[in-house]
Amino acid sequence: MTISHVSKRSGVASSALRYYEERGLITSERSGSGHRRYPRSTLRRIAFIVFAQRIGLSLNEIKDELDKLPTHRIPTQKDWSLLSKKWLTQVDARMAELQKLRDGLESCVGCGCLSFEACHFANPEDKVSKAGSGPRYWL
Repeated sequence: MTISHVSKRSGVASSALRYYEERGLITSERSGSGHRRYPRSTLRRIAFIVFAQRIGLSLNEIKDELDKLPTHRIPTQKDWSLLSKKWLTQVDARMAELQKLRDGLESCVGCGCLSFEACHFANPEDKVSKAGSGPRYWL
């Protein structure tokens, strides 16, 4: 498939596809005229990349995962499933963190005082200041 066909089918810009190729996430072969040609299996890899980015994985982490796929054959559904299973703990941890942030928006930030020093509910006697500066409740 040409780069424009892959871009159209995947919804990913051609510039991003070239970047993914530069980073080793996908591969192409060059035609006689020098144009990139991608195998159909590239669409599955791109879907994986997009999904992995949405759940918060970096491109380096994604590449590490893609490197675990077999190179001597097209990856099967089982291959893809094995990669995604280990993400469940990451997704669960991210959901817990988002819930904590949501709770903070409703209780602390939503109260209007915006002062952890003066907040007797969240920080009695400013005990959190001993842990250092910044949003200690969220780190």
